[in-house]
Amino acid sequence: MLYAKNSRFISNIIRDGLIVRPDIFNERLFMKMSERNEITNKDLKEMIAETALSIMTEGEDYEELVGTSVTFGYLFDIDDHGIEALFKVITDKTTAYFAVQGEKMMRLDFNEELFQSTTDGFLSLHQ
Repeated sequence: MLYAKNSRFISNIIRDGLIVRPDIFNERLFMKMSERNEITNKDLKEMIAETALSIMTEGEDYEELVGTSVTFGYLFDIDDHGIEALFKVITDKTTAYFAVQGEKMMRLDFNEELFQSTTDGFLSLHQ
């Protein structure tokens, strides 16, 4: 669905959550990007989990890593964007939430409810 929003200063075209100025409108912007669900990619999941563990602090986030688990909400590889992931690391002391966007990993200030609703929302748009 395509909407036009006019204002005194700017006119935007909005489609699928993307806003562009009409003077730079290009149909290529609205072509569906190729994306692959990588949730079964064990090597990629291990690499991401190891990176998250390297961000966490011994003594504060965990005492020992025995029994630590990682749960992915989603894991996609999107052309011209890179990895898009949401996951949590459950240790003996805490549950830490992380996101990957492109080449960046961020530790999030999330709770379980927000993790689940974000996962559900992303998957509803990408499956």
